[in-house]
Amino acid sequence: MAESQSKPMQAQSPILRGLPKLASLPKLLDPEIRAKNLRQLRWRARELAWSVMRPAMPDPVFVIGCSRSGTTVTFETFAASGHFLHFDYELPQLWDGLYGPLTNGWESESADATNAREEHRNRALAYFYARLGAGPVLDKTCINTLRVPYLHALFPQAKFVFIQRDGRDNISSMIDGWRLGRRDGGFGLQKQFGPSPDPVEINGGEFREWHFFLPPGWRDYNRASLEEVCAYQWLTANRLALDAARDIPPQQWIALRYEDIFERPVAMFREAFERLGVPFDLRIEERCASLASRPTSVVKGVPQKQKWKENNPAAIERILPMIAPLMREMGYDLDR
Repeated sequence: MAESQSKPMQAQSPILRGLPKLASLPKLLDPEIRAKNLRQLRWRARELAWSVMRPAMPDPVFVIGCSRSGTTVTFETFAASGHFLHFDYELPQLWDGLYGPLTNGWESESADATNAREEHRNRALAYFYARLGAGPVLDKTCINTLRVPYLHALFPQAKFVFIQRDGRDNISSMIDGWRLGRRDGGFGLQKQFGPSPDPVEINGGEFREWHFFLPPGWRDYNRASLEEVCAYQWLTANRLALDAARDIPPQQWIALRYEDIFERPVAMFREAFERLGVPFDLRIEERCASLASRPTSVVKGVPQKQKWKENNPAAIERILPMIAPLMREMGYDLDR
């Protein structure tokens, strides 16, 4: 009986397999979907072309730093030079797709040199070439702060621009970002990875997913307060970056301070541009001079020092003992 029932289906399948389902026809007729599909096909073709021709491409420049530390204003300033190929958005899907929670058992979004594979380098370069072309690439993806040894193993000549920020302001801004993301999903990780394999009840159950990035040891903070979680993210990102810097050739590591955007923006970026071998012309100088009044944040507007005293003073006071040692190591005065 089972065999006789299956024959009509087998007779139809060669024809039906070659035709789109009726339910999918409206999608195929949608101009936006058609354009998206064609774009994907072009990218795949160019990725294949890269794998065959292997055009020369320099190792990237990576702008890194904890989320909400000034990475956006830093990236936009370098991108404005016109010297780099770049995306106007971060690429966590690319980097996590090479190695990340869905391939490492939800360990974290960090990676070290032992996780690097030649195929990861090839896939990243093919991705860049297909979408940007051959040339110097500027990448700003905050999770890469957790994976500097991995990136250095893949791209030995890559340069890293690391920007740090006073932990009190940085953590306060992250608290604001978590709360914003809860309303619009902008920074939540579930849309990228799916539901967490372990229950998340941060801040008494206010948050059921992690936001910004998934640090090593995240499970230990699944029931912590929001300020403790953000403090742990700040500590982990900066600790991993500073430890990794010891093994990066000095000429390939450029350290910046968020606070210099207010105190010496022109001098700070002139020095960074020189170290990257990029011209620092009058147009860029004028741009840098106005950075302190230029809106860059989707959370709380223009850059500002000591914003934590207005937004989250009690929460920051509670986690000061937690962050104080690294704050001092990074050169911040806790009495100011």
